[in-house]
Amino acid sequence: MYRSRSSSPPLFARLGTLVTIAFLLAFLLPGRSFAASGLVQDRLTPILMTEGVAAAARLTVHAPTCTTVKALGVAVRDEDGTNLDFPGLASDVQVCRRGRTISTEERTLPAGRYTMFGFWQDYADRWHNLPSRTLIVQGSGSASSGAPHSPGGGPLPPTTGRSPVWSEEFDGPIRWGSRWVGDATSAFRYQDHNPGDHKLDWLTTDAVSVENGVATFTASPSDHTLENGRQAWDTGLLTTEGSAERFRVRTGDYIETRVKLPTGTGAWPALWTWKDGRNEVDTFEYHPDRSAVLELTNQVRQRSASYRDADEVGPGAWVTVGTYYGARSVDWYVNGARVYRDRAGVGTRWSAYLILNLSVADGRYHSAPVDADSLGFAADYIRVYR
Repeated sequence: MYRSRSSSPPLFARLGTLVTIAFLLAFLLPGRSFAASGLVQDRLTPILMTEGVAAAARLTVHAPTCTTVKALGVAVRDEDGTNLDFPGLASDVQVCRRGRTISTEERTLPAGRYTMFGFWQDYADRWHNLPSRTLIVQGSGSASSGAPHSPGGGPLPPTTGRSPVWSEEFDGPIRWGSRWVGDATSAFRYQDHNPGDHKLDWLTTDAVSVENGVATFTASPSDHTLENGRQAWDTGLLTTEGSAERFRVRTGDYIETRVKLPTGTGAWPALWTWKDGRNEVDTFEYHPDRSAVLELTNQVRQRSASYRDADEVGPGAWVTVGTYYGARSVDWYVNGARVYRDRAGVGTRWSAYLILNLSVADGRYHSAPVDADSLGFAADYIRVYR
């Protein structure tokens, strides 16, 4: 639409108005710039606490341009929406591109599952919430809560003095793309299937679902045919490779998961790592045809062990399995006790993406499915300590 030049102020007049506004803002709020583009949350801890044990929260944020906010803190909400925030707001905090970290005062929380998020206040007294995550407060001394325990009296998992830096609690829908990728992995020759590794897998995100804090992987006969002529099975995989987060474990980390082992012949679940065609460490592999055995493998330095326990490992059993990725030794823990040290390690510069999946064996080394409509596997959580 045609518009007359006289309908808008001259350019110099408009520039003069903007300069005047900027001057007034600087005069009224010296040393403060407005966070027009907001803050970006980089890190928020803890993600795991113990009932009755006081802990402080740490929040790291950055801003595209230096800005000062009126207040910065960490909020906590229980499942009923009750406010249980960490005490100790930081006031008049300057945040720049290099980032700023604040620590709250300590507090305790009852056992349970909470929503935790950072928040900030601008100088117009408006409040802004940052992305939320789950905070788990485990019961003191309760094995069912996932707290470390050692029924056999062996060494405990190396969580003391460490902070949980990353976790997947499966307390909501799978965050495809941002946290997980489920339809491709470089560990599979054809990205979504890999018959050369004696697997009948064909990856689909539809094979992973979440309910009541548990992820379920379901494998079922597929319409696809593999290159070797075998019928594929549609099944599920979660990997951090290719996700927006691109999270990787590295030397010195401890990872732990709690899983329900499958009952159906042919099921082949595993938690493992992968990067650049190598860097594989298997926290566990399981096959129901070796019902009491967990396979523990360091493919980086070619070390492995078969851990057998007929009392705690078996089809349908819930098992907690962990791995410490040491430079000189990779150590494995089952139900809170160390069961194997490989005394080889992964070296000082190792890192890799995570993979949790349910494969289907083709019968070469482990029994293939027999008259099965589907196979299932479940996971309660994955936690990484650093």
